[in-house]
Amino acid sequence: MKVINIHKRVLNQPVSKIGELLDTLATNNDKMLATDKWPPMRLDKGLQVGSKGGHGSIRYFVTAYNPEKSITFQFDLKGFNGFHRFNITELGTNQTELLHVIDMNTTGTATLKWVLAIRWLHDAYIEDAFDKVENLFTEDKKTSKWNLWVRFLRQVMKPKKK
Repeated sequence: MKVINIHKRVLNQPVSKIGELLDTLATNNDKMLATDKWPPMRLDKGLQVGSKGGHGSIRYFVTAYNPEKSITFQFDLKGFNGFHRFNITELGTNQTELLHVIDMNTTGTATLKWVLAIRWLHDAYIEDAFDKVENLFTEDKKTSKWNLWVRFLRQVMKPKKK
């Protein structure tokens, strides 16, 4: 199945401010991803081409990195053939677009996983990340609401306590 999944947010900040945040991905001071709500991104060699890692059970490796501008990850999961990317684009002096794109083809059970669970969780994950970025620059805090399906999936997929 062909999948194109696009999230974008326009932020009233200069491109340099948002670019600085991109460069914190997969660090202990990640200012891009909502690590208080979701598994953090981990990369074995940090933000550089060839670095391997992921978040939770989603695996990928870095295929392109342009500091403060973009990063592209190739999926490393059976049945998920494609990439996901963050792009930062200057729209004006104090206006920047933050973009996340998935462009992939799924096959076999990966298609079911995408349709039934991963798509929904991914959409919530990215919107929470964009909220985190936006909230760094505003007093009027943004909080995207998870739909019932996302709340259900998170409940049933929660690790068992010992």
